[in-house]
Amino acid sequence: MSNAAKVSTFLDKAKVFYFLTTDGDQPKGRPFGFHLLEGDKIYFGCGTFKNVFKQLEANPHVEVLAVDGGDFMRYDGEATVVKDVALLEKVREAMPQIMDMYEKNGWEMGLFYLEKGHAEIRGMMDLKEEFDV
Repeated sequence: MSNAAKVSTFLDKAKVFYFLTTDGDQPKGRPFGFHLLEGDKIYFGCGTFKNVFKQLEANPHVEVLAVDGGDFMRYDGEATVVKDVALLEKVREAMPQIMDMYEKNGWEMGLFYLEKGHAEIRGMMDLKEEFDV
C-alpha cells in the first residue's frame, strides 16, 4: 500500500477530518469529509468562494487532522490547486447533490492536493508510524 493510500484509508475510517489553515496569524480549522485518492495523490475540494480556499491560496502550508478511535493522524504539506475536468467529474460521481448545488448557484469547486506531504499516525502516548506522502 502506498503512503498516499495509507493516508486515504485513515481518512476513510475517520469519516470527518479537520482541515487547518491560517488567516493572517490566526489559525483556522473546519471539518471536511471529502477526499479523493487518484493515482498517488489525495485530492480535497471546497468552494473557491469560501474563506478556506482564499486562506490556502494566501498560505499553502496546511494540515489535516483525523481521529480514528484512539489513534490520530496529522498530515501536512503545501496545497497545490489544480484545474482538471476529469477530476471534477469524479467529484460529481462521489457527491452529486453538492455538485448540483454548486452548479445551480454558479459556484466553482476548487480542487487541491498536498505536495511535500508528511504524515504521522499516533496513539495517545506513542508514534505508530511516520512517513512522507
